[in-house]
Amino acid sequence: MSKIDCRSRLVEVATRLFAERGLYGVSIRELSLAAGASISMVSYCFGGKEGLYAAVLQEQFACFEQIEEIRRSGSGPLQLLETYLRWTIQRHRNNPYLLRFYTSELTNPTAFFPTIVAPAISKVIRVLSDVIEDGVQQGVFRKEIHAVNASLALAGMVNYFFLSLLATESLISHSPEQDEQLVQQYLLIFSRGIIG
Repeated sequence: MSKIDCRSRLVEVATRLFAERGLYGVSIRELSLAAGASISMVSYCFGGKEGLYAAVLQEQFACFEQIEEIRRSGSGPLQLLETYLRWTIQRHRNNPYLLRFYTSELTNPTAFFPTIVAPAISKVIRVLSDVIEDGVQQGVFRKEIHAVNASLALAGMVNYFFLSLLATESLISHSPEQDEQLVQQYLLIFSRGIIG
C-alpha cells in the first residue's frame, strides 16, 4: 500500500472509529489493524493518534467553508436562508459522521476544538447573522430580531432534525425525498412562526 493509499485508508477507518468512540476510545493498534497498516504509519503520516484525529476533524469540518459560497450567491436574505437549509441538509446527508463529531466536540471538547471546530461553527453563525441583519435592515425581518439568536435557532432546528433521527423515526419520515418539504416547513416556521 502506498503512503497516499495508507493515509487515505487510515483517515477512512479513523473517521468511523473516532465517530463511534471518540478520540480516547480508540487505540493506535486498533486503528492500524482496521486500516491494514503498521502502527508506525500512524506516526509517520500524522505524527500520532492525535494528529490523525485532527486530520479527521479537518476533513469533516472542511464542508463548512462552503458557507462563503452561500453568502456570495447574491440572493435576498430569505433566499439565502433557504439555501443555507438545503446546504445543511445535504451536508448531513453527505457526511453521516459529521454530527457525531459536532456534538462530541461541543459537549466534550478536545484540544482541537478551538482550532478546527469552533472556527467552522462560528463562521456559519456569523454568516447567518449577517444575512439576518441585512434582512432586518432591508425590512424583510422584524427590527427586534437578535441576529445571533435567530441564527442559532435556525441552525438548531435543522441540526436537531438529524440529531434526533433514531428517536423520531416513528414520528416523521427522514427520507431524502422529503428534504424539500423539510426546507419549506423550516423556512415557514422560521420566517412566519407558528401562530395562525
